[in-house]
Amino acid sequence: MVLRMVRQKISLLINNGLVVTLDPEMRVIDNGYLAIDEDRIVDIGKGDGKDRYVAEKVIDAGKGIILPGLLNAHTHLYGILLRASPWFSKIEPPTDFHQNLQRIWWVLDVLLRHEDAYASALIGSIELVKSGVTMFLDTYSGPNSIAGVLDYIEKGIREVGLKALISFEATQRRSLREGFEGLAENERFIRKNNRDKSNPVRGLFCLHASFTVKDELFKKARELASKYGALLTIHAEEGMIDVMHNIERYGLRPIERMEKLGFLGNDVILAHVVHVTREELSIIAKSGTHVAHNAMSNMLNAVGVAPVPEMIELGINVGIGNDGYVFDQFENMRTTYLLHKVSKRDPRVLAPIDVIMMSTINVARMFHMEKQLGSLERGKKADIVIIKPNELPTPLTTNTVYGHISNRSSSKDVDTVLVNGEIVLENRKLTKLDEAKAREYIHRVVERLWDRLESSGKYQLDVLEL
Repeated sequence: MVLRMVRQKISLLINNGLVVTLDPEMRVIDNGYLAIDEDRIVDIGKGDGKDRYVAEKVIDAGKGIILPGLLNAHTHLYGILLRASPWFSKIEPPTDFHQNLQRIWWVLDVLLRHEDAYASALIGSIELVKSGVTMFLDTYSGPNSIAGVLDYIEKGIREVGLKALISFEATQRRSLREGFEGLAENERFIRKNNRDKSNPVRGLFCLHASFTVKDELFKKARELASKYGALLTIHAEEGMIDVMHNIERYGLRPIERMEKLGFLGNDVILAHVVHVTREELSIIAKSGTHVAHNAMSNMLNAVGVAPVPEMIELGINVGIGNDGYVFDQFENMRTTYLLHKVSKRDPRVLAPIDVIMMSTINVARMFHMEKQLGSLERGKKADIVIIKPNELPTPLTTNTVYGHISNRSSSKDVDTVLVNGEIVLENRKLTKLDEAKAREYIHRVVERLWDRLESSGKYQLDVLEL
């Protein structure tokens, strides 16, 4: 008597791929499959999953790479609005990071409106999903568009189909009151969105940087984050202005000041951390605070190289962001992989798997979502990327896959993206949004913004003695 196996009914089956799990055993499965039911992974195995499952839809990975959805640790979606702007040729070129803020970003942010925030969320999410990113952390800065702005950003992200943590960047560089208004917008959004843990777009608290924030705002942000169980993020030691300001006004370096104020902890993500001392790194490590590394942005702004190898040595959790610059996550991974080799003049610094982890499981830990995201495991959310390389100069195998991802993969290879088991990119095309119409709208919004920039022509200087 021959017993037939009863095949389980599921919603989606992905077959015929090289499965990079990034699970605790770091399994890489050749000719593997993923079984997905609703929003969860129910099985991962080798061979043809059709022997075990009856799926409503089957995706052939075409012998490509099946990865966990990539995660971006730090971005500014509105940064994309200045890409290739002719306005740059009409301003006096900045000579350092502080002038960059004064002549570019602080001129831009006072002009931003709700429609700009929405347009940037649309185009930023489009570019991110096309590079395999399924979730990211965004901070928005627009002092004349604070109230309700996070709802506009949420709308753009949802229309593309991604997950995100979003926040308003509270600062007191223009007025003390404005900083508390920024925190209030974050609190409003968190109360609206964070109670439902399944909500794809949730809030966190953000402070701009310690050189534009007084102690009272630090304390208020810490109090609110603890009250709501929300994350905190802040730019830290990106430029020397941050360090010198804190030493001059407080007699402490930025990380020392944050420690004194009780700000640091496992729910805090520090962006950049370039000009840090070994003692400050020890403080970060001891507190369990995370670091979002933005290699390409640091290069663009010529601020220096963050000591990422030292961070890893001390056990600090490091993830990769783009800081609103290049939105291809693979480019950011590759730059991170190469930058620290040349900085240390040591080709052994960082391995391919290190930068892949910095765009997956490390960021999931930052987001306190490591039980749901960052690796392909049973029970985790079905946030998945399928990479189908257009060309393979050398064989793609279980032994070479990490090298292929770190050395040659790009957004052009991303074929399919799933978020919560839903296909949001298929055959390199968006499924939830008419991209052509979206780009037409975005271009109109950007042209109006550029016109306002052309007529502004003013530096935004610091006005408060913080």
